[in-house]
Amino acid sequence: MTPEEISQHTFALCSRAPVVPVLVIEDAGHARDLAKALVAGGLPALEVTLRTPAALDAIREMSDVEGGVVGAGTLLTARDVEAAKKAGARFGVSPGATETVLDAAEANDLPILPGVVTASEIMRLLDRGYTMAKFFPAGTSGGAPALKAFSSPLPQMRFCPTGGVSVQNAAEYLSLPNVVCVGGSWVAPKDKLASGDWAGIEAIAREAASL
Repeated sequence: MTPEEISQHTFALCSRAPVVPVLVIEDAGHARDLAKALVAGGLPALEVTLRTPAALDAIREMSDVEGGVVGAGTLLTARDVEAAKKAGARFGVSPGATETVLDAAEANDLPILPGVVTASEIMRLLDRGYTMAKFFPAGTSGGAPALKAFSSPLPQMRFCPTGGVSVQNAAEYLSLPNVVCVGGSWVAPKDKLASGDWAGIEAIAREAASL
């Protein structure tokens, strides 16, 4: 898959809903019900971060939930990319944009959302053919004003900001012409996940989908 094709896929995916849930799953037994609740609430693209031992099993559980598209976040190495693809991930997300991770994503035909935070990093991705990126960590890197500033000199790049994005500030990001969607963990609170409050999570997802 070429960088251009990857960017087309990630743009289409990010365009499906204004929020991509960023999920840290400790118990894969919750994964399927969580995915069903989020999809029912209008959030079809789901990022499961590879930060727990249960993450790959959670991706396997979510991979065939009707209407959902599960992806793997926190891809740091080529091995992460390969494991995510094998588990059933249909896209990947990385906090950065190393040549190793990009090479692996392209070789494994895994659409990826690489992370950037500076103009030079954006320009390097554009040089390679990418036009869709994750802006991370958004909250400590200038937030919406920084993305607004990028829109004039670097209008080709479109973003999914994550890190410090909340229900309180998501609309500010989404109002920008170069922001396609935002990534946020608030849609799956730890207490509701632990208690299996799927109706509560679906209600939060529905609110997020209406942003």
